[in-house]
Amino acid sequence: MFIGGITMVELKRIYWTRQGLRLLVLLAGLWLFASVYLALMPNASKPAPTPQATTVTGVLQQTFGGVLPVIVGPGVLVAALMIVAIIMQSRDVRRRDPVRRFSRHQRREGMARADGQCEMEGPFRRRCSRPAEHGDHFYPWSKGGATSLQNFVAACSSCNRAKGARIPSPGQQARLQNRRRDYIPVEEAVLAGERRELG
Repeated sequence: MFIGGITMVELKRIYWTRQGLRLLVLLAGLWLFASVYLALMPNASKPAPTPQATTVTGVLQQTFGGVLPVIVGPGVLVAALMIVAIIMQSRDVRRRDPVRRFSRHQRREGMARADGQCEMEGPFRRRCSRPAEHGDHFYPWSKGGATSLQNFVAACSSCNRAKGARIPSPGQQARLQNRRRDYIPVEEAVLAGERRELG
């Protein structure tokens, strides 16, 4: 199904890939921390300090000597995940629309389309009842969202701050489009979200 320049399948892939990457970085970081902690913990099976361990070098080797072999696995995983994150971020930067601000025409049309009311999600997944003050990129500009009417969403200050530069979930996109059907008569105009292609 094609929606707003982003197919539902593509948005799911983008959203869940990034959520999965965050989770993997967190788990790899915990693994690395636990490995270092366990390697540095005093252990009864460790040999008693030898006489040559009285020098600074000897003490450091005695203390940290067992850490390096233990952190190789999680360290390599953390490094690989960081490289993947850097590649994804550089691709986002290359996708960025050269024009960040919506034109007056886009802003006027987007606000009129929303009837001056915030289009974001309020309590109980209903439409926010506050007046719209900002024109926001539904798919974030910093992640490659287009500065187009299709990617324009009217937002109050509170919703605009709360959303930040997070990529909306496929569920949020579907719910916005369903809410728009109540106040937008043209079917194509309910579509939300547009991501620029790599050029």
